[in-house]
Amino acid sequence: MNAPFRTAAPDVGARPPLKVLIAAPRGFCAGVDRAIEIVERALEKYGAPVYVRHEIVHNRYVVDGLRAKGAVFVEELEEVPGDAPVVFSAHGVPKTVPQEAERRNLLYVDATCPLVSKVHRQAERQIEKGQHIVFIGHAGHPEVIGTMGQVPDGRITLVEAVADVAALPFGPDDDLSFLSQTTLSVDDTREIVAALKARFPRIVGPKAEDICYATSNRQAAVKRIAPASDLVLVIGAPNSSNSLRLVEVAERLGTSARLIQRADEIDRAWLDGVGTLGLTAGASAPEALVREVIARLAQWREIDEEPVVETEEKMVFKLPRQLAD
Repeated sequence: MNAPFRTAAPDVGARPPLKVLIAAPRGFCAGVDRAIEIVERALEKYGAPVYVRHEIVHNRYVVDGLRAKGAVFVEELEEVPGDAPVVFSAHGVPKTVPQEAERRNLLYVDATCPLVSKVHRQAERQIEKGQHIVFIGHAGHPEVIGTMGQVPDGRITLVEAVADVAALPFGPDDDLSFLSQTTLSVDDTREIVAALKARFPRIVGPKAEDICYATSNRQAAVKRIAPASDLVLVIGAPNSSNSLRLVEVAERLGTSARLIQRADEIDRAWLDGVGTLGLTAGASAPEALVREVIARLAQWREIDEEPVVETEEKMVFKLPRQLAD
C-alpha cells in the first residue's frame, strides 16, 4: 500500500532572493593605499607612537586599525612631542604646517595624495602668473583647507555651487584661473566650470580636470548599477566627500541611496520591496567592509552577487623616500 502523499510544510526561515550588483571599481584608491602604507611603514621604521595630523583617510575602521598598531591621531602639530615622527594626512596640508614642523625640527612624512599635490603645484604656477584662483570645493574640507593654504591670502576664492559664480566680485577681463577639489561630483563641477567660462570668458583652467581618476571611476560605476537597482548602499564616512558624492549620483538617477559606515547600520526594513541592491564603497573604505555588508545581507536574504565592472584601475603611487627602502 502506497504511503499517503504529504505536502512539505513551508520553510518559514527561507530567505527570499536578493541580487546584489557590486560596483567596480570601488573602495581603496592608490592614494589611500599609499597613505595607509606610509603610516604602517613609519611604525615599523620608527616604532610607536607615530603621530598623524588629522585622520589619515576618512574612515573610522581604518583609523581605529592604525590606532591599535600605535598611531596617535591629533588635530594640530602642537600636540606632537618634539621627539616623535608625524605623518600628514592624504588630504594635504597648508604650507604653514610643514614650515612649522621644520621650525620645530620635527621628523615628518607627507602622505598627501600625489593627485592633490598636483593641484597644489598648479595653484603655485597660477599665482606666479599673476592670476587670481577660483577654487571649486566644499568649505571646511581638509583638502580645500590644504589647497587654499598653498597661496597667499586674498589670491584665491572658494565657490561651492553654480549660484556662487554670480556673486564673484570680478570683471570679465580680470586675470582669473580655476582649480577644483579632487573628490567632487563630476557633473556638478562641469556645471560650475561652464558657469565660470560663461561669465569670465578669459578664465583659464588646468590642462586636465582636477577630479581624480578614482572619484570619476567610482561615480561612473554607480551610474551603471543605480538604474538597475531598487536601493544603493554606499560604504563610507559621513565626512568623506567622495562617498557622499556617490550617494548623490545614485539619487540623481532616481534610485534611493544610503550611506553606511558598517554593516550593523543596515536596517532590515530598508530591504522591503528590494529585489536588486547596488553596492559600492568610497575610496577610503576597505574591501573588508564590503564583505561584511554582504555577510549581513545574507542573514536575511539569499544573495546572488553580480560584479558590474566599469573599468579596471592599475594606478600605484611611490612611497616617500624616507620609507621607500
